[in-house]
Amino acid sequence: MTFQLSEDQIAAYHDDGLLFLRGLFDQEEIKLLRTAMETDPAVQDHSLLRADQDGGATRISLWNRAGDSVYGLAARCARIVDTAEALIGEPVYHFQSKLTAKDPKVGGAWEWHQDYGYWYYNGCIAPKMLSFMIALDRTDPENGCLKLVKASYKLGRLDHVQLTEEQNGADPKHMTRILETHEVVDCVLNPGDVVVFHANTLHRSDQNRSDKRRWTLLCCYNAVSNDTVNKDDDRYYVPLDKVKDNAIKVAGLKLAAGDNAEHFTSKPYVPEVKQAS
Repeated sequence: MTFQLSEDQIAAYHDDGLLFLRGLFDQEEIKLLRTAMETDPAVQDHSLLRADQDGGATRISLWNRAGDSVYGLAARCARIVDTAEALIGEPVYHFQSKLTAKDPKVGGAWEWHQDYGYWYYNGCIAPKMLSFMIALDRTDPENGCLKLVKASYKLGRLDHVQLTEEQNGADPKHMTRILETHEVVDCVLNPGDVVVFHANTLHRSDQNRSDKRRWTLLCCYNAVSNDTVNKDDDRYYVPLDKVKDNAIKVAGLKLAAGDNAEHFTSKPYVPEVKQAS
């Protein structure tokens, strides 16, 4: 049976800027995705470390095209694409995907930020964008789960400042007031659970000082009408070939073909902004 959002779920997303979809991927699918992230040479060869302010680092691999690998098919499957289009209200294309790997004891923090605080500088004029975070491992406060500020997307795009060479964050002067007036939601997820959040929803995560790994797969989408005004960052509109939900299992453990059809990135994208005072 095809997955379809209810009217209540769509309304909740527009109220809160976030939505939990429990068990959107079953355990057979998660095993395939997890194994692909662990073993695909393309993912491993394009692994980057993003340092935080306190000596930790998160390992990421980022790619701009949803290809024919099992993780490309996950980003193209109907339950994801149809959900993105229902929430944005327009046809979408795949903007980027990434593995975020917070390994035990060393996984770094992410400071408060909006994804649109980065993506605006990719040339996206409007925040008609969102992300799906797919839990590959159990994620909770102990191992540095994602934290989302409920309804913060309604504040619009906030000024971001440079916090480290590899991280920009929402201006700390404003975050104090925002956190006094908005609820923070811990994204406690079991493998296969998904949280969807708006591009202007403020989020962060703590370091992983536990013995438990915290790996997640993020798939991000932009409205076709919101195509980037510049074409030099490789995230411009490319038609999205949606596949059936069973495509993941049909493909099995299908890795990248080795021709970089996924357009893996070789360095993190950090827009030039003013430094934090």
